[in-house]
Amino acid sequence: MKLAVINFSGNVGKSTVAHHLLAPRIPGCHFVAVESINADDGQPVTIRGRQFAQLQEYLQTVSNLVVDVGASNVEELLALMRRYSGSHADFDAFVVPTVPPRKQQQDTAATLAELARIGVPADRIRLVFNQVEDDTPVARTFETLLAYCAASGSVQPRTAAYLRYNEVYARIRGTGRSLMELAADTSDYKAAIAETDSAAEKVALAQKLATQRLARGVVPELDACFAALELHALTHQVGDAAPRAA
Repeated sequence: MKLAVINFSGNVGKSTVAHHLLAPRIPGCHFVAVESINADDGQPVTIRGRQFAQLQEYLQTVSNLVVDVGASNVEELLALMRRYSGSHADFDAFVVPTVPPRKQQQDTAATLAELARIGVPADRIRLVFNQVEDDTPVARTFETLLAYCAASGSVQPRTAAYLRYNEVYARIRGTGRSLMELAADTSDYKAAIAETDSAAEKVALAQKLATQRLARGVVPELDACFAALELHALTHQVGDAAPRAA
């Protein structure tokens, strides 16, 4: 399974979707960030959009891969996909996260339009509705984007593929730890808090306890969102879709 996480807009949760929703649920998954270059053995591969030839070569060497395309590289990457005719078919699907603000919904619509323009079939695009507020229906929150989808036919939205706002993502940003790892942590932080006399250590342990609880609460939601994307329905056939005229 080879997936590209993409949106013209920044701040829609691409890295959250790539790192915490997709990659942990794809066995043996590799990870690429389209931002800078770093090809050290054993490290996540990162490239710039203009190095698309390198990305294509890497795509042929792995079976399972998630590519996180930074917002500043999306336009350049898609332009190169048009140049390398049919290269979009190297991906099983393009996953497009979006968030409620109208500007991001409009940017998401523009992303869907450009994917259609380079020849990505509607059934190989998946929307992830991110940062949904509690008790607010996806259909109402994303009314603008869903209206575009209905009119354009560029994607069939799966409104069950959503993630609610959760502070745990901000808590673990930059730590390098996955939510699945944190949720599986069996440490008894309450007991550790009771055993220490250090106020500073109590605070640190309390923060770890809060993160552990948040992770355990959010992992089932991530599981449900991943299932709703129905990625298992995709069969990867490189070159199975002819590119549309630019």
